[in-house]
Amino acid sequence: MREYRIAAIPADGIGPEVIAAGLQVLETLEKRVGDFKIHTQTFDWGSDYYKRHGAMMPADGIETLKPFDAIFFGAVGAPDVPDHITLWGLRLPICQGFDQYANVRPTRILPGIQSPLANVGTGDLDWVIIRENSEGEYSGHGGRAHRGLPEEVGTEVAIFTRVGVTRIMRYAFRMAQSRPRKLLTVVTKSNAQRHGMVMWDEIAAEVSKEFPDVTWDKMLVDAMTVRMTLKPQSLDTIVATNLHADILSDLAGALAGSLGVAPTANIDPERRFPSMFEPIHGSAFDITGKGIANPVATFWTAAQMLEHLGEAKAARVLMNAVERVTGEGVLTPDVGGTATTRDVTEAVCRAIEGANII
Repeated sequence: MREYRIAAIPADGIGPEVIAAGLQVLETLEKRVGDFKIHTQTFDWGSDYYKRHGAMMPADGIETLKPFDAIFFGAVGAPDVPDHITLWGLRLPICQGFDQYANVRPTRILPGIQSPLANVGTGDLDWVIIRENSEGEYSGHGGRAHRGLPEEVGTEVAIFTRVGVTRIMRYAFRMAQSRPRKLLTVVTKSNAQRHGMVMWDEIAAEVSKEFPDVTWDKMLVDAMTVRMTLKPQSLDTIVATNLHADILSDLAGALAGSLGVAPTANIDPERRFPSMFEPIHGSAFDITGKGIANPVATFWTAAQMLEHLGEAKAARVLMNAVERVTGEGVLTPDVGGTATTRDVTEAVCRAIEGANII
């Protein structure tokens, strides 16, 4: 019996709702597959914790998480707490503290879900977006001077290091190499950002020589939005900076039907620290407590977590169950259905219970 320790951080908004659904599905999966065990510890960190303690998590939060095998994260953000406090107080310290430098966001159109793109259906849009997750535009360097005065200045410094760019390029080329099409698109903006982004381009060209079987091309980020929309079949694996991939992956989720089905993994590829798995959709306070949050992104995220832990069979069973349920039309309102979070969760659990285990 293989055993894993998972730290669950539901956090804000719909986070507790979808993480509860995810844990229910994982428990069902654990019983059905039968050869692994998950031990979960839940932490109440987030915006409510901040209102009580003046911090999003305890000072020793990173040390507390270090012994776990993975982190299952809900969402962060609250309407009455500034966004820079919630993000820099919880999610980013975990990502940066554990050097989770590869953010992996698969995107595809699931059965039963309609893309807003005309004449694009299941199988026509199947991407993996690799986001550099440790530096770039979200390095946190910069500052403000002369606050409140006419000459006030605010600077935000994007930092690109050879080490950081090289390792994310290698990760992206390896990902492309592992997929059937062996195709990688490198997103850049080196026509306007002539230092860090030019280095980004140069390192991409250098690393590409290590992967002669991977076909790759380069796109300016603005042109990339057009290509994603008009020629989705021309893309497969995509690598971009912290900011660019953050934006493009939200576009990708929308093109696949909803952010409610979009998963993500924050990976430490060297496995020195626990990696963190979270749905993309955010805290969604407009639907919090209504029971209609789409749990599919969380289930897909859980499948990514299982794959990372080496439980590929369980991950396949889970995703087959999800696709069976969406294909049968059990859908939440964000993707055109009338089902509740509980409806979808219970349907996926039933599909798991009836699955053939190979």
